[in-house]
This record gives sequence, structure tokens and C-alpha cells, in this order.
Amino acid sequence: MNLVIDVGNTCVKVALFERDTLYFDFLFEKKELIKELKKIQKKHKIAKAIISSVATIPKKSIEKLQLMFNLTELDSNTNIPFYNRYATPKTLGVDRIALVSAAVTKFPNKNVLVIDAGTCITYDFVTDKQEYLGGAIAPGLKMRYKSLHDFTANLPLLNPKHSEKLIGNTTKVSIHSGVVNGVLCEIDGIIAQYKRENKNLTIVLTGGDTYFLLERLKSSIFANPNFLLEGLNEILIYNNKND
Repeated sequence: MNLVIDVGNTCVKVALFERDTLYFDFLFEKKELIKELKKIQKKHKIAKAIISSVATIPKKSIEKLQLMFNLTELDSNTNIPFYNRYATPKTLGVDRIALVSAAVTKFPNKNVLVIDAGTCITYDFVTDKQEYLGGAIAPGLKMRYKSLHDFTANLPLLNPKHSEKLIGNTTKVSIHSGVVNGVLCEIDGIIAQYKRENKNLTIVLTGGDTYFLLERLKSSIFANPNFLLEGLNEILIYNNKND
């Protein structure tokens, strides 16, 4: 059984896979990392593990995990199942590496645009020849709400909410309309640009805001909130394919 560990800024998402089938996944706070993984170790027979982190993990924690598991720590030197044409490969986020790895294994020989709607909204494009060319990074939904609050004197901090009104007739409705419609128009517009330049384009939407955005987007999209976890598992399989 493979153990996949995705460490975010505040939370950790963990999943167990039997080869390429997701067995279960759950979320916990980053400070509980070692304690929660010890629980998993007691309950399940873990053959191999992989950890990916967009935040800093204390060296002692990594050392403990290396003693607990046959651990792969994802970084720019890890073997990956695609050709990385990014101009600065060492600066490419491990989350984006995992997403592209999922794209080339789940949709082989296709042009794929992966949109990860989380803290940031990232766009990553890989060709039908398994060449990763890059993409874009934009503020996510919650970041946009927070920026309106943090950089103004009087605007309230709101949680994301769909607005049926294009024209906001109150400050709150205006914020919801501006943020949500802005994100939707951005995503639809970027998808349209990619479609004009690339035939047979497959689009994948993932991340925490997947289902919030999906029903309002105009394009035909594969929705998979666990795409990053699946990508990490594919990297683990790729690095142990001769076992």
C-alpha cells in the first residue's frame, strides 16, 4: 500500500493507495503530522511513501518519517513521468509537479490544462508529447476576498458565496459579484485562449474550490479534487516501477 502525504501551509492531506486506486484520504492540522502518521502506520501495512510540501517541514520531522517509512521526498531532482520544459525547473512548485504527473498518466497522448483552484489558482499545460511548458499563477478566491478587506479601510471580510446578481446593490453583494464573477470570467477566458491554440484539449479542475466553481463554468471540464494526491501516487509508482 502506498502512503501519499501532501503538506500545505496549515493542513496536511493524506491518502492511501492500492497501486493506482485511492483507498481513503483525510485531512488534519500540520502540527499533528507525526502523531497522525503513526496511527496510520499501526493500522496499515505501508510499502512506500511520498511527501510533498509547499511549506517548510522541520528537518527533524523528515528524519522521523524516513525512519518510519520507505520515503520519497518530492523535489526538483525527483524522477517524473514527463519532460519538464519549464525555464526555471528548480523553482517549479512540487504541487504543480504532482498535478502534471497526474495529467500525463490519466490522459496519455493528450494536451491537458490542469486548473488548481486553491489558495492560488494555478494553470499548468502539458502537451500530447508529455512536454510540460508552464502555465500561470493567480490569486485564489479566498485570497481575493482577503485582499479587499486587508488593503481597504471599510470593506468587510466575506466567505465565498455565489451571487445571482451581476450588478451588486449592496457592498456585500458587490464584493461577491466582483470576486466570483471575476474568477469565473478569468478561468473561462484562459480556457478559451488555450483551446484556440491547442487541439483536443482536455481540462481538469481540482483543488479546494473545485465544486464551488464547477457548476458556473461554461467549459466542459473533468472535476477531480484528489488530482494532486493521484499525481503524487503516480510519481511514487514511476520511481518504483521495477519493484
